[in-house]
Amino acid sequence: MDISILSVSILIAAGVAGGFINTLAGGGSMLTLPALMMMGLPADIANATNRVGVLLQSVTGVKGFKDHDRLDSTAIVPMMVPTLIGAVCGALLASYLPVWLLKPILLVSMVTMALVMLVRPDVVAPPEGTEPFTIRTKPIAATGLFFAGVYGGFVQAGVGFILLAALAGGLRYDLVRANALKMIATAVFSVVALVVFVLREQVLWIPGLILGLGTVVGAAVSVRFAVTVSQTTLKWLLFVMVCITCAGAFLL
Repeated sequence: MDISILSVSILIAAGVAGGFINTLAGGGSMLTLPALMMMGLPADIANATNRVGVLLQSVTGVKGFKDHDRLDSTAIVPMMVPTLIGAVCGALLASYLPVWLLKPILLVSMVTMALVMLVRPDVVAPPEGTEPFTIRTKPIAATGLFFAGVYGGFVQAGVGFILLAALAGGLRYDLVRANALKMIATAVFSVVALVVFVLREQVLWIPGLILGLGTVVGAAVSVRFAVTVSQTTLKWLLFVMVCITCAGAFLL
């Protein structure tokens, strides 16, 4: 690809917006993937290169939430066990099943999430101060994390929403702490995916790192925004992104 001031500006701008959106909700790849493809990257190379930005924004988000004391460190290992088991199963399924099978699942999940947020918003967005469960006290929540892992192992798109549904809806974390734990999971998914893509020589590092610079800035700003606004604001931002993702999935 030809690196120009215009292409660098587009990648950084898309990265900032995508990093901000992904840290608070999900769906930021709807901006970053088209930006990479506008630079002339084929879809598979753009998908692989995009993971550089996802990893960098995830690390930035985790550090930011931890610095603001919003990361429940004790929940990381119990949360990641069912999630990683699911991710392995999802990756195995992906080697046998076509990715398009996941589109109906994504659409059903997103529409259901949007409807629940309208009718019973406290289900997906617990009120501030709600005491969260642990995997030990509510083992059924591990099922939701397992299926979130299956989805994340199969395909990256929209996994942030599925993780939020499991963490906020199942374990009753408020949206700030749920997003903090979500970023841990997306960081792990990204490392695994990047290893595969690097071995297959599908990652273009220069555009990936330029995009990553933008996602780092976006994630850092997003964390500061998340810890200062109300749960209601975060809930409606999540709702808007779920609706946009639904619309995007229908059109693609």
